Amino acid sequence: MDKTIDKYSQASAVDPQAMLVPLVLAQFLCSFAGTTMNVAISSIANDLGTTVSGVQTAITVFTLTMAALMIPGGKLTDIWGRKFCFRLGLLVYGAGALLAALSQGLPTLILGYSIGQGIGTALLIPPVYILATIFFLDIKSRARAFGAISAAAGIGSAAGPLIGGLITSAASWRIAFVLQTLIALIIIFLGRRIVDPGVQAAKPRFDMTGAVLSAAGLFFVVVGILTAGNYGWLRAEQDVIIGNTVVIPQGGISPLVVFVLLGVVLLGLFFRHIRSMEQAGKEPLLPPRMFQNRTSNLGLVTQNMQWLVLLGLSFVVSVFLQTVRGLSAVQTGLILTPATIGILISSMAAGRLAQRRSQAFLIRWGFIITIAGVILLLIFARATSSVWSFVPGLFLVGFGVGVMLTSSVNVVQSSWPEEDQGEISGLSRSVSNLGSSLGVAIAGTVIVSSLVTGNEGYALALIVLTVFAVVGLIAAILLPSIQAPGGVEG
Repeated sequence: MDKTIDKYSQASAVDPQAMLVPLVLAQFLCSFAGTTMNVAISSIANDLGTTVSGVQTAITVFTLTMAALMIPGGKLTDIWGRKFCFRLGLLVYGAGALLAALSQGLPTLILGYSIGQGIGTALLIPPVYILATIFFLDIKSRARAFGAISAAAGIGSAAGPLIGGLITSAASWRIAFVLQTLIALIIIFLGRRIVDPGVQAAKPRFDMTGAVLSAAGLFFVVVGILTAGNYGWLRAEQDVIIGNTVVIPQGGISPLVVFVLLGVVLLGLFFRHIRSMEQAGKEPLLPPRMFQNRTSNLGLVTQNMQWLVLLGLSFVVSVFLQTVRGLSAVQTGLILTPATIGILISSMAAGRLAQRRSQAFLIRWGFIITIAGVILLLIFARATSSVWSFVPGLFLVGFGVGVMLTSSVNVVQSSWPEEDQGEISGLSRSVSNLGSSLGVAIAGTVIVSSLVTGNEGYALALIVLTVFAVVGLIAAILLPSIQAPGGVEG
């Protein structure tokens, strides 16, 4: 009991603003890793003797690993401690980045970047949001903390192409991974004074069955979508061969259908498993009640759609500029800079906006602005148009996403009491990263789809992303408008 009191007194003595710095940098680093590869697709493919689809797979598996392991990572945070998981995640992340920098083939790149950095991120991100929730107790300060972290996520994703392009053009894409290792070590140093008051309850048991079922279900759904690029959407356009055996002949059912159905079955078994565990008085990986809060569920949908559109758009535009327009990594990164500027401007204003308008209002208008930006890209940014035609659309997409990122996180996290922050943080980050993974998988598959010819894949991918943005807008419209602190109801 005395130790618990001592921990809380230490926590209260820590300057929350100083503690926020490593948390913000950690979120920036993980989000940066999700897009910095986009502008180096051609260079990586040439160096490693693979294809654009191979690099797309590596990027997708990175975000998929985060999505699949974020909920288990949130649970381990409650078992091992927030600070321990934060530091362990950074160490694993840094080691994975170093392995990726030294890779000589696609398998090693996937092992270091996709698996290593993905596992590291799944361990370190849940503590970021839990610690921010614990150390910032009032609504306004917590909103500012989430605003800084969410802004770092958006800016990291948007700035990744520019920074990655500069590094790739000036030196090598490998240096970008070395840089990530160094940043991870710096964050560990900066976070040494973080005080973790610990979980004030009995430590939960780890639900291995639930972890396996949820991870496997998400894996098969996303991998199934990835197979559509080579094998088609409904019917197999070529033989599916494992070893020397044709498991699905040409004209048979597409692997996409098989994998997605298997994933859905596994996810169904996961939900059945957590319900049965709770009924038996045991503690499941994720309490079923996490899916019974209407406001939180709608907020999760908006999070998923935001990241799906942002990461999908970044990948599609990067591939289009490099493979169709023949631009270099640095040129591609520079063209994508307006999105970074848009996110930066709107994120800086997020705190003031939150005091004047409701979270739901900001999320709705964020989606409306984002949809307008994607439509502008569809209309004006073509194979023969000036590179300046990309600026308005990319800026609006960045600005729109920046407006709603913080609000969506606030809606979800604030829907639950402190004792549920571990679970909802893991679920929230999992849903966001699943959106990132689906964005790259779906948009990347559509852009090389056999449904279209020539450069029409770019247009089709943007149309698909617009549809998903509309889904996010519908979820935002259904959100209740809660009066903002000191502001008006939206």
